[in-house]
Amino acid sequence: MTILPRQAGFWGIFRGSLRYFAADLTATQATQLSGLNRNTVNRFYRALRERILLACEAQRPMFGIIEVDESFFGARRVKGKRGRGAYGKTTVFGVFERDGKVYTEIVPDCSKPTLQGIIRGRVDPASVINTDGWRGYNGLVDLGYGHFRVDHSKDEFARGRVHINGIEGFWGLAKLRLAKFKGLPKHTFHLHLKETEWRYNHRNLNKYKILLSYLRENPLS
Repeated sequence: MTILPRQAGFWGIFRGSLRYFAADLTATQATQLSGLNRNTVNRFYRALRERILLACEAQRPMFGIIEVDESFFGARRVKGKRGRGAYGKTTVFGVFERDGKVYTEIVPDCSKPTLQGIIRGRVDPASVINTDGWRGYNGLVDLGYGHFRVDHSKDEFARGRVHINGIEGFWGLAKLRLAKFKGLPKHTFHLHLKETEWRYNHRNLNKYKILLSYLRENPLS
C-alpha cells in the first residue's frame, strides 16, 4: 500500500510532512499546513511511529545509576479500589538512566516477576537501581544489582543521590504531551507512548534527520 501519492511535488510534500512530525505537530495541524487528505497524514504518521517503536525496542541496555517506577495513564481511578494499580487505567513501567535515556513498557500488572523481568532484560547487571518502597522490587540485590530505596509512605522523596525524581519528571512530561491528543484509542496508545519516549531520548538531537535515516533503512511502501 502506498502511504503517500507518487505525484509531481511528492518529495516536497513528503519532507514538509516529515518536518511537521519532527516538530511534534499533530496530524490535524499537519493536514492544515500540507493540504494533504487527513487519512493520508494519519497513515504517514502511523508509519513513522511504527519505525520509532522498532528503534526504541532496539535500544541498548541501560547502565550506571538507574531509576525505575510505574505510572498510570488514562481514565480516572475507580472509587473504592485500593492497592498498587489503577482500575481502568493503562499501567506503564519506566526505566530511567541518569543523564541518559528512558525506556517505557506497558505492563499487565506491577508484580515482582513482571517488573523484574523487564529490569533484567533492560538494565546492565553492574548498575545501581533506585526505587520506591514497592514490594515488587524486593530481591534486586539477589539478582546482582545495587539497590537503594526512598520511602514515599514516610514522605521521603530524596536521600542525597537516592531518589527517583528523574523518572517521575518524565511521567509528568509524558502526561502533559499526551494530553494534547484529548484521549487516545487503546490500540494506538503504545505508539504514542513510545514516540514520547523517543522524543525525550532525542531531545537534543535533530529529529528530522533521524527520521530520514529510519526511512532510508525501512522505506515506506
